[in-house]
Amino acid sequence: MKDRKEATRRRWLEVLAEHRLDWDRAGAEHYWSPRLDTAPRAELRRIQNTKLAAAVPFLYENSPFYRRRFERLGMTPDDIRTVDDLPKWPVVDKREMIEDALANPPWGTYSAHDDALWAERGWMIFGTSGTTGTPRVFRYSQFDREQWEWANARALHSMGFRKGDCAMLISGFGPHVWIWGVSVGLHRMGIPMIPGGGLDARMRANFLARYGATILACTPSYALYLGRTMQEMGLDPAKTAVKTIFLGGEPWMGIPATRRRLEELWGARSVEFYGCTEASPHAGGYSCPHAVLPGGQVATHLMEDIGVWELVDAEKKAPVAVGQRGLTVTTNLNSESSPQLRFLVGDYTVFDDAACACGRTHVRAIGSFVGRADDIVTIRGIKLYPSQIEEGVRAVPGIGDEYEIVLATEADGLDTMTIRVEHPAPPADAAKVAEQVAGEVRTRCEVRVGVEVLRPGTLPKTEFKAKRVRDTRKKA
Repeated sequence: MKDRKEATRRRWLEVLAEHRLDWDRAGAEHYWSPRLDTAPRAELRRIQNTKLAAAVPFLYENSPFYRRRFERLGMTPDDIRTVDDLPKWPVVDKREMIEDALANPPWGTYSAHDDALWAERGWMIFGTSGTTGTPRVFRYSQFDREQWEWANARALHSMGFRKGDCAMLISGFGPHVWIWGVSVGLHRMGIPMIPGGGLDARMRANFLARYGATILACTPSYALYLGRTMQEMGLDPAKTAVKTIFLGGEPWMGIPATRRRLEELWGARSVEFYGCTEASPHAGGYSCPHAVLPGGQVATHLMEDIGVWELVDAEKKAPVAVGQRGLTVTTNLNSESSPQLRFLVGDYTVFDDAACACGRTHVRAIGSFVGRADDIVTIRGIKLYPSQIEEGVRAVPGIGDEYEIVLATEADGLDTMTIRVEHPAPPADAAKVAEQVAGEVRTRCEVRVGVEVLRPGTLPKTEFKAKRVRDTRKKA
């Protein structure tokens, strides 16, 4: 068995190494790897099939979680040879991983990274925890770090990042993949960085004003907070050297009013990554020069030579056709430690596999990603996303950056939703503002809500990732 494990690992790493093109530097002005970024779709499928044929036996031999799952389903690695075979394998969800982590502390067995590998060439752990409070931790190797650098450099190059840029990265640099992924990609590209962790907003504002960063990387909520802090200091964020705001951690790119607010505040264009901790190391999705489509909708590329992306329906988790709305599922084909097989990421979007105006052939998520299934709010039988509410809130002129969604249960047992917003209107006009907000939300969500209009500065400022929903409802 040990020989089989070593043989499948060796073969998997060889296949990954064989498909590294333009490894050290960009191969063209507009594409880091022109042969991969603009490959015909038949070639992308060939690469996926080649990698999948090596990844499945590797997972079977090196991940007890996957071996048990194969046995439970009455399947063997020979049952999944190509992308067309993937629907035979039921999607893997977070619940399964949580159960595995509880049964096999502290790491779980869902990755192909064991203690021996960690001691030999371990790199870093990344973790995620949900509402259960049970963490799912992923150990990654030095080999993973190299793969991550390369894939993210390709994505950052697509965004227009070049030598001569300088990025300020504002994050606590905890065990979260996004900001670390940005930093290793920039390292591969030779783009200098200003670390913004451990500083308060005023110090960060002074760093931006003084040191000339051209790229600002943080959460959307913090970009708003930092910009307003600069204005309070008498500084204009739109007059800094920042020309690109690179934001992650919250749905925002697919919300036009929020995107416009951020871009106008900073006088800069905006770009995004898309991915998840479970299927690192790479940015699965990324912006291109033609990310904003006619009409204001956005499209986010998904890198298909390093992963297979699918959409499934919310109920049966069956694949949906291109052009239909579904939840994202990924099979990671770029990692030694975590090549997950049909992991349910769970963001709603629509795919388009037509060639992009930028020349890239990889599938695009139209409208970006406006919310995960986990984020759905159900009120009086109606399901909606916080991002839909944000669209309605941002549609009303004068509304401040901060808002809060409060869910409560009335004495008669009826669940209610109240949206608390800030607006400088005099008290006599507050009712009119509330009516506008309620109307915009009802148009998008088909639900009646209460609106409370507050004076500017009433709600606490969001300093990193926003938590907009406060659920005080009585649990059954």
